[in-house]
Amino acid sequence: MPLFGSHLSVAGSFTRAIDSAVALGCDTVQIFTKAPSQWAGRSIGDDEAADFRKALKASKLKFPLAHDSYLINLAAGDDALFRKSVDAFVDEIRRADLLGLDYLVTHPGSHVGAGDDAGLARVIEGIDESLARTPDARVRVLIETTAGQGSSLGWRFEQLGRILAGVKDAARLGVCVDSCHIFAAGYALWPEAEYKATMKEFDRVVGLKQIKAWHLNDSKKGLGSRVDRHEHLGRGAIGEGAFGLIVNDKRFARLPMILETAKEDDMDKVNLALLRRLIKSQPQMNTDARR
Repeated sequence: MPLFGSHLSVAGSFTRAIDSAVALGCDTVQIFTKAPSQWAGRSIGDDEAADFRKALKASKLKFPLAHDSYLINLAAGDDALFRKSVDAFVDEIRRADLLGLDYLVTHPGSHVGAGDDAGLARVIEGIDESLARTPDARVRVLIETTAGQGSSLGWRFEQLGRILAGVKDAARLGVCVDSCHIFAAGYALWPEAEYKATMKEFDRVVGLKQIKAWHLNDSKKGLGSRVDRHEHLGRGAIGEGAFGLIVNDKRFARLPMILETAKEDDMDKVNLALLRRLIKSQPQMNTDARR
């Protein structure tokens, strides 16, 4: 069975997210280690980090994740922005590692007119430097699939494959698949035949073994829209059936699956209940990606 969780606030205290996750009955959790719209965050004290790690262990939450700042753009052609992004990403790795998190999720970035090839080369260069500057960090970097808005990279499976193939220390990388993003990028998730075709293509180009986490979000916009707008599960263009296929796919059993949907009206409880109902109501898929 997958590990269901949500992206939760650490406002006031890092342990707040753990308390909230436990109260929701989550199996896992995702946080920001600093404000996502800022370059720098306050330093994390050793005692604060120790308290968080202790609370995390006591909670029994598995495979906790962080998401990095939205300002970071490792694909930037502008040298000043690229250098600022690399420095900020190194800091994100160190912060996530200090807190004892398993994964750090990052978007590949946007080439801003330089073209896919130049942008991907920059991403690889930026990740290589960031990993070289954090040789002892145990946290694993997960490249997140994107919707393909503007000049953002990571919306085609081939782009993810090139990043993973190009980075020198690729063993420290993996992929986080966002259901809304790949749907908006043009990869169908329903009906079952289309879902299987999408997973088969991912396996051919990237490798399903590279998927270490999911973001489970429905989409306000349609297939191939290349617009990133999250919706509550079953209430968007993807539909409930697709999420039943994902959570019952035995290849993703025991992976963290994180909600990034709006928090209004206690919707985390509603979305988590839906996921658990889907697990109970459908047999586990015996899907062979080689078919």
